[in-house]
Amino acid sequence: MNRIVLIFFVAFVVGKNSYAVEGLTLKDAINNALSSDARISEKQAYVQHARALLDEAQGSDDITFSANSFVGFSPGLDGGPFKEGSCGSAQECQFRDDRFTLGDGLSPWFYLQYGIIKPLKTFGKIENYSIAAKHNIAIKTQDVRIQRGATIYDTKRAYYGYLTAKNTRLFLVDTKKRISNAKESIEAQLEDDEGDVTQSDLFAMESAQSLAESYIVRAKALEEVAVGGLKVLMGYDKSENVVLAEKNLIPLDLPKLVLIDLQKKAMTERPEMKQLNHGLKAQRALIKANHSMKKPNLYAGIVGMLSYSPLRDRVDNPHIYDPFNDTGTTPIVGVQWEWAGGVQNAKIKQAQAELNALLAKDNFAKRGIPYQVEESYHQAHAYNKALNAMKKSAKFARKWMISSYTDFEAGLEPVDKLVTAFTAYVTTYTDYLSLVYQYNMQIAMLEQVTGEYQ
Repeated sequence: MNRIVLIFFVAFVVGKNSYAVEGLTLKDAINNALSSDARISEKQAYVQHARALLDEAQGSDDITFSANSFVGFSPGLDGGPFKEGSCGSAQECQFRDDRFTLGDGLSPWFYLQYGIIKPLKTFGKIENYSIAAKHNIAIKTQDVRIQRGATIYDTKRAYYGYLTAKNTRLFLVDTKKRISNAKESIEAQLEDDEGDVTQSDLFAMESAQSLAESYIVRAKALEEVAVGGLKVLMGYDKSENVVLAEKNLIPLDLPKLVLIDLQKKAMTERPEMKQLNHGLKAQRALIKANHSMKKPNLYAGIVGMLSYSPLRDRVDNPHIYDPFNDTGTTPIVGVQWEWAGGVQNAKIKQAQAELNALLAKDNFAKRGIPYQVEESYHQAHAYNKALNAMKKSAKFARKWMISSYTDFEAGLEPVDKLVTAFTAYVTTYTDYLSLVYQYNMQIAMLEQVTGEYQ
């Protein structure tokens, strides 16, 4: 038994160490962000709210139970409807006139009014509000997709930004070492009074070293900002360590689809287009529903009441009504009609105006989204071409720096040319890393504007 436990323990530790060595891939970071981003949870809550609105609309067609009950007081009453002693053989009975007196005290009054109503026909109100509510659910669901896309884009920006800053810092640290070595060589030559170096050469190297140090500090700050943003997106604590699986910033591949295919994909896959489609249907349904508000509601049901005062004598005469002692129940069929012409017309105009706004937005989207895809497509291809050129520039700048450094060590290269070579190499390679980051983010933007993110 102990041997089995040991095997599982070793497997668990090896598995964790293996993950730590491999580090966090971009896919892992995106999955963590999608599962922990509270903004997505917020949009999902709005979807649940939209579903509840549909339940409310459909529930309006269900049976409605209503009741009103209270306990109060009523005047007490002893005797019949005639004055005491007024009914004789030779005279007509006189009705009592003590209705508003409390000569017989007070009686508790128990009252219940109830109704069971079932709508039979609402002439399109429930149906159209339900249709609008269903399309509203679809709209809110696409909001979740939009937020997921934004979260993926933000995660890529933090991930690639962290790689860019880290690669830049490591490159500058290596360059600073080379500058330090050259500076030490100059200091040694000045101390031994050898070679052709001067004090100004030393100042030039110290300036280059300080410049490299300032770049390193800025790169380190960007690195901290990027990894901090990545932790926030993934729901990590500030104290948790993040190790990326990728060590180097690598340019992504260009999309395989041509521009026209990407535009067609955007028009069918973009969540905004689906929202517009559902929004138009929802607004048309709301217009119909508002028109239906001018029509009556037909319903059936059972209504009744029970009123009881125990300290009041009751006269069981159908021609005498006592509100404090009565009961009754009846099935009913009724028509409810609420007419507010000004308000109802205003609501119809509001819904029509919102529909017109959506139609205008739809018209613009059909022209704007293809242009948005085209812009991102051309930007991505332009960055790709610039990237290839900058890669060659950085490669030759490195060769220039190495050869200049070698010639300087051999006493064949003056310091000013070495500083120029260092500066060119630092500039071109840091620009190259920055361009890779911008290119990768342009590819991410192209994926987003074509509806790639689900």
